[in-house]
Amino acid sequence: MKARVTVTLKNGILDPQGKAIEGALKSLGVNGIASVRQGKVFDIELNGADKAKAEEALKAAADKLLANTVIENYKVEVQG
Repeated sequence: MKARVTVTLKNGILDPQGKAIEGALKSLGVNGIASVRQGKVFDIELNGADKAKAEEALKAAADKLLANTVIENYKVEVQG
């Protein structure tokens, strides 16, 4: 089974890396960029077939390790 955990900064949290990427894109001539926010994606392969159990385990992992829940949100997607 495969899963994806996407971690993004909460609204209102400054994103200096996103700002740097935004500036770099503009300097490369990429037009129409209004703003950039960066995040992290974890693609995880799991043993077993219980989607609910996998989602529960990954949410616990995100709370404890993958995301800083003070400043970041996360989304867990499990594909059967």
